[in-house]
Amino acid sequence: MPKGSPELTNARREEIINACEKLYQTMSFKEITIKEIGSVTSFTRTSIYNYFQTKEEIFLALLKREYELWIASLKQTMEQKEQMTKDEFSDMLAHSLEERAQLLKIMSMNHYDMETGSRPEHLAEFKVVYGESLRTVRSGLDRYFPDMTVLEKQNFIYTFFPFMFGIYPYTFVTEKQRTAMEEAGVNYAFMTIYELTFNCVRKLL
Repeated sequence: MPKGSPELTNARREEIINACEKLYQTMSFKEITIKEIGSVTSFTRTSIYNYFQTKEEIFLALLKREYELWIASLKQTMEQKEQMTKDEFSDMLAHSLEERAQLLKIMSMNHYDMETGSRPEHLAEFKVVYGESLRTVRSGLDRYFPDMTVLEKQNFIYTFFPFMFGIYPYTFVTEKQRTAMEEAGVNYAFMTIYELTFNCVRKLL
């Protein structure tokens, strides 16, 4: 880690993450390189290696930030609601993911590459936040559905979180994919992030 104040270090890390996020809006994971990221930061490409050794670590940091924003949104909503019906809880989770399309995109497209290409300490930092997301959703089940058994809550968590990995590919379809499905005779029904999530959560409850 480079010498300097924690504030400067954090600012530099955020600038690198922001640069990666900006590129990801128009480029694919494979196209983005450390060199590309360095071209849209205020310091040299070699300086990036003082903070991240690989682009996978940068993407993992971006995914970590997306999880933190999602967790904050869930907690804010639950702090304002003493009670929720099954429909209201489903609506909350569906809206929260609808606002975090980038979270869904990164986890569905590049999650394995990011984890295998990151140093253990970076992966551990990410897993702390991921664990907090599990606990946050579980706390909602504890609070609003006290009649659910421990097993039912566990089944919810270990069905819903893997389900999240498939939301983006099912809701963002390219024209090439759409054409291929039509030629293959696949009867594809388009659903939004909200619709797909709401239906899944409601059935799990």
